[in-house]
Amino acid sequence: MTSTPLGNAIVTQVAIVVRDIEQAVEAWSALLNMPRPNIILTDTLETAHTLYRGDSTPARARLAFFPLGQVTLELIEPLGEPSTWNDQLVQHGQSLHHIAFQIKGMQARVDELSAHGMHLIQSGDYTGGRYAYVDGQERFGAVVELLEND
Repeated sequence: MTSTPLGNAIVTQVAIVVRDIEQAVEAWSALLNMPRPNIILTDTLETAHTLYRGDSTPARARLAFFPLGQVTLELIEPLGEPSTWNDQLVQHGQSLHHIAFQIKGMQARVDELSAHGMHLIQSGDYTGGRYAYVDGQERFGAVVELLEND
């Protein structure tokens, strides 16, 4: 199998932006017949080094994760702006935000996707790794997230 610009074709996460994560967690827990996951808060700018369209942003989000085999369902409640999460919620309401792929070589992947017309929207760090959102809305109907763990 040849490599894709993503480095692989394995989806690891599907994410939905929501207005109220407590309500969304309750609804998804009931639908999936799963226990309520913990809701976590993303790190501050000082730790996450969050960039949105090239500029630092203090935006944060509340997150919840449902493990569903190979794929994890992520719920995202945006807190503050500017961020791609908030843009999605304002423009489209509760909706699909991104499809994520686990990758190696973040900068090489971002550069290669940029060459394919998918430009970096937002990036940041989390404990144990980093993420990047590239704009696939127009062409693919969703943001593509790259996740690189150390």
